[in-house]
Amino acid sequence: MLNKIKSLREEVATLTASNAEEVEQLRIKYLSKKGAVSMLMNDFRNVPAEEKRAVGQAINELKNFTTDRINELREALDSNDGDMDGLDLTRTASEIRLGTRHPLSLVREEIISIFSRLGFTVAEGPEIEDDWHVFGALNFAEDHPARDMQDTFFIQRSPDVLLRTHTSSVQSRVMERTQPPIRIVCPGRVYRNEAISARAHCFFHQVEALYIDKNVSFADLKQTLLYFAREMFDSNTKIRLRPSYFPFTEPSAEMDISCNICGGKGCSFCKHTGWVEILGCGMVDPNVLEACGIDSKVYSGFALGMGIERITNLKYQVKDLRMFSENDVRFLDEFTAAH
Repeated sequence: MLNKIKSLREEVATLTASNAEEVEQLRIKYLSKKGAVSMLMNDFRNVPAEEKRAVGQAINELKNFTTDRINELREALDSNDGDMDGLDLTRTASEIRLGTRHPLSLVREEIISIFSRLGFTVAEGPEIEDDWHVFGALNFAEDHPARDMQDTFFIQRSPDVLLRTHTSSVQSRVMERTQPPIRIVCPGRVYRNEAISARAHCFFHQVEALYIDKNVSFADLKQTLLYFAREMFDSNTKIRLRPSYFPFTEPSAEMDISCNICGGKGCSFCKHTGWVEILGCGMVDPNVLEACGIDSKVYSGFALGMGIERITNLKYQVKDLRMFSENDVRFLDEFTAAH
């Protein structure tokens, strides 16, 4: 697989184009859904577990290299176009103000980048889901409060169709159709029937991660969490795990990090405890593995999930969740330098 990636990289390095149409054809050939680089991702599931990290990093580097090479070809054509055919004489002389990336998008991409360095690949699923993938396959009891109308948006006249309340539904879909090893990160928007306030919203964003293989232990989970916390916040960040309960993990825990405002000494932000909660995690419950067709006697795994808004709050000290969805240009302009 690595030889194939190396060969494709050498091929990309020699690409040339004489016009914009040829550049677009190259982009489709290599970067489209059915392009040469994307097809490597389809073969990734067949890579031996011990090679997945190296192969995953190589594929990501190839994708970035190919994107940069095609952009170079496009820019070279633009710089060589010295005629006046593309000049718009009606365009205003005033400077056109460029937009900025949303802070949630910035943090989402940073989280994905951290997990990709550990060999995780991105998996996505539908926002309109069925009861089985959101609750049933994840070991939720029939009378679990999360099934109640006050927490979940059900589609009218369809009691088994709903807006997903967590991106764990993506994990259940992947487990159903893929045999281990599985190492995925699942970003997406989720919905819950809650009153909108500075601390809560009826929709928000999550990133969840799932790793299933032979002999996966809680120690693997802890090391992954420590690596993530130090990459996301600071190399001196400390973590602690507190026992908790989630239907789909056993044992379960909630993770705190040392407050990145006061360095763990205690301040108003961390309520003078020195710790701030950021995510929930645990070992995948054997009932979940069996419900998705995975032998729990052979495989084990861990799962973790966090709210992107929560991480963004910690990183940029945004105290009102409503600001993320109000599209106030003054607020968005504050993140120009974070690009």
